[in-house]
Amino acid sequence: MSRTFLAILHFDGSEFVGWQRQKTGRTVQGAMEQALERLTGAHRTAHGAGRTDAGVHAEGLGVSFEAPERWSAPEMHRALNALLPGDCWIESVRRMRDGFHARKCAEARDYRYDIGCDAASHSPFRRRFEWALDRTLAFGQLEAAAANLTGEHDFTAFAVRGTAKPHARCRIRRAIWELRDGRGVRFRVTADRFLHHMVRMLVGTMVDIGLGRRPLDDMTALLQAPDNQATSPPAPPQGLYFVAAEYAADWYLEGPA
Repeated sequence: MSRTFLAILHFDGSEFVGWQRQKTGRTVQGAMEQALERLTGAHRTAHGAGRTDAGVHAEGLGVSFEAPERWSAPEMHRALNALLPGDCWIESVRRMRDGFHARKCAEARDYRYDIGCDAASHSPFRRRFEWALDRTLAFGQLEAAAANLTGEHDFTAFAVRGTAKPHARCRIRRAIWELRDGRGVRFRVTADRFLHHMVRMLVGTMVDIGLGRRPLDDMTALLQAPDNQATSPPAPPQGLYFVAAEYAADWYLEGPA
């Protein structure tokens, strides 16, 4: 018999080629599965709430997996943190109902994107964790551009070509820009689903609007576009963070470990 668990994982994505296990390169999924195999004596598949790209970080990625029933959530929490590499950390582990899957059961996902607008963003203590833009952005233009995104839209123009998805429609609940105490700006976005590179392409386009490189009306036009040919290049990966996934309350069997 086995139990299903949900771990909330933080990781610095700088030295990973992404979440998903690959033939070559260090992956977050691989690190999780190696730790689980050492703990349980058998391969255990770890399912992430999102498939982050190389260089992207997380401060609350849901990861589901199964383990023998002798394991409790507190024991699993301590054991995983003892075995995971230093650029990973488990915030909590909780027991979940059978059938739970971190990606398939997620009702919404939250991301944030950090941009440094000051010269100090080039510091080695910051440039791995934000876009060191070092330029002033028109905050009002950023806010106006983001206001076009809420609701359900076709985001074909903000996805990598050939993305293997049944459709490109996403429902955005929140899309806001915030000031970061003189250091720059932060974009927060919550939606039911995201396409490949969608957040980075949205940010890249809005930054071009904030820099005066393209008009505000482009956001509305791109939401009607059949492809991504007129979209700005994606923002670099190091500013992007997977923040959290939302799940229905009845999936949880117990509180945080």
